[in-house]
Amino acid sequence: MAASSGFRGNKASLPSKTCEGCRRPMVWRKSWAKNWDAVKYCSERCRRQA
Repeated sequence: MAASSGFRGNKASLPSKTCEGCRRPMVWRKSWAKNWDAVKYCSERCRRQA
């Protein structure tokens, strides 16, 4: 289990936003923690196509 991250499985409480490329909702990821405000795209593919 991911006990070191502090995440306990309540995905409904994670922040989300809409991808500017595909308009799908994307949910917060730990790798985006430091720059969540600057994240605009859900994937590298969406970033390249935009």
